[in-house]
Amino acid sequence: MSTPARRRDAVENRAGILDAATAAIGHDPRASIDTIARRAGLSRRALYGHFDDRNAIVREVIAAGAARFNAIADDVDDADSRVALARLASELWAEAAHVQAAAALALDDAHLPETSAALAPLRRRIDAIVRRGQEEGQLRTDLPAPTLSRLLEETGRMVVSRVDAESSTARSIAVCAVLGMAGLSWTEARALLAEHPDLEAR
Repeated sequence: MSTPARRRDAVENRAGILDAATAAIGHDPRASIDTIARRAGLSRRALYGHFDDRNAIVREVIAAGAARFNAIADDVDDADSRVALARLASELWAEAAHVQAAAALALDDAHLPETSAALAPLRRRIDAIVRRGQEEGQLRTDLPAPTLSRLLEETGRMVVSRVDAESSTARSIAVCAVLGMAGLSWTEARALLAEHPDLEAR
């Protein structure tokens, strides 16, 4: 086999392993290396020819998912901080359904250091929205911005882990939970969603 063909096979095998890992970890954040290898149709030994260990695979899965989450955060530019926060929550919720492995790992405390570092741009965006919202009187001001930002993140994590993602109201529940932590009443949150129906689009 020629060298270019070998390289192509190696790239395809590596991609197959990451796809298998994404599926396995999306189902179980603690999926074993054997489970991942079986899903990829490879032996454990063959898998180790591409990755040093399970942690190396997890790091790549986290990086890929985080890149998508961070890209969403970068695109949110609504002038109203309440709408920006709602849009961010809504679109992250929708993306989590497509990046189940990253979402599962983000909810798993065992991988908190890796996910925290990978999602730093997303955290900075949340913090910027919160600071602007507080300065403009749109978000609650009884808490310092860093504290509120962290509470918003934890609220999102909790909702994702507790709410049935297949429910027709799951997305609006997630958005309203985040807005509620930000200082809006449930009626204010529902009114905001009524004004911006795209935030609930499935």
